[in-house]
Amino acid sequence: MQIEKLARELEPYLMDKRRYFHRHPELSWQETATTEALAEELNAMGLEVRRFPGHTGVMGVLRGKAPCAAPKTLLLRADIDALPIAEKTGLPYQSETGGVMHACGHDGHTAMLLGAARLLCGLTEQFSGEIRFLFQSAEETSAGAVYYIEQGVTAGADAVFGMHLWGDFDAPWLDVSPGPRMASCDRFQITVRGVSAHGSAPQQGVDAVVAASALVMQLQTLVSRGTDPRDALVVTVGKISGGKRFNIIADQVELVGTVRAHRQAVRAAAEKGIRRMSEHTAAAYGATADVIYTRMAAAVVNDPALARMARQSAVRLYGESALHPMEPTMASEDFAFYLEQIPGVYGFIGVRNVEKGIDAPNHSDRFTIDENVLQRGTALYAQFALDFLLGEAVGAAEASGDV
Repeated sequence: MQIEKLARELEPYLMDKRRYFHRHPELSWQETATTEALAEELNAMGLEVRRFPGHTGVMGVLRGKAPCAAPKTLLLRADIDALPIAEKTGLPYQSETGGVMHACGHDGHTAMLLGAARLLCGLTEQFSGEIRFLFQSAEETSAGAVYYIEQGVTAGADAVFGMHLWGDFDAPWLDVSPGPRMASCDRFQITVRGVSAHGSAPQQGVDAVVAASALVMQLQTLVSRGTDPRDALVVTVGKISGGKRFNIIADQVELVGTVRAHRQAVRAAAEKGIRRMSEHTAAAYGATADVIYTRMAAAVVNDPALARMARQSAVRLYGESALHPMEPTMASEDFAFYLEQIPGVYGFIGVRNVEKGIDAPNHSDRFTIDENVLQRGTALYAQFALDFLLGEAVGAAEASGDV
């Protein structure tokens, strides 16, 4: 059975579903209509459907019918939430919800996984084991995956596979490289406290604005002077707030930012550095500083063996030329939480097509995709599922033309 051909035949379905979800985006943990639409589709396919009472998101379960002494279970995951961005693409199917759009490709992820479920429903005689199709809410919160793990979606599963449509990567390239692929995501909140005084008499106070400004600059040395240049690290102060009036020395300033890293040791060192630098920089100006440091998603690190299998699946579908290396990104993904539970692999599909005017990055109000890649995502989901569940039997089946 030719997976590539079956996925190509599903292209009208994939585009229709992607455009439906694109027109009707919903924010994290608010994907009610999206969840209902997905449950309806999965029910129509005859899958076992699992809902999460009190929460959005849905999972379909498909079991193979081929005999096997040791069947395996694979979790396939797509995210379904949108972003609080007003769309400016001008597409005929652009968002119908003001101030909300699918600016990160989740509409495409959803359509691709639906297509894979539909395709694999017709192949149950070909494989054994269980495939779980998880449509996850709230990826954009950086922690939505935690809820589903607590609900047992990874329990008894042997591996997890997911993909991301990427605006800085050319269509229709595929990347399923081993090792670090996306960065960890942490949040810090630093409160610098000084002493208020009249703006005309700064010597009577301790200026929290001056101390906080110095700290913003000092924090950058954690990257430039405190980290091995061969290691990736980003420290960003994204928000500064403080002060009461133009002629009053501020007694408090709040800095809020994020830390991104690929290695756990670098992540831990950055946290220690932020705490140390905050305390001592503030003290140098006569102020104090309190730090609240929140660890969110870890880095996405692909299992080498599963990454190799996924690459083989892609080559089986489209040949070696389909694979192009993509540099690891400093963006983060809560897919990392699944990888803390079970081995897995996370792939990327390029959606940039300059000739079609598709060149905006993810999270842009102009972001869109080359929809011709949707069939590739569906095919890779399905091919990887079969290759994983069949294991060594794949080689023989491929030789006979059955897969």
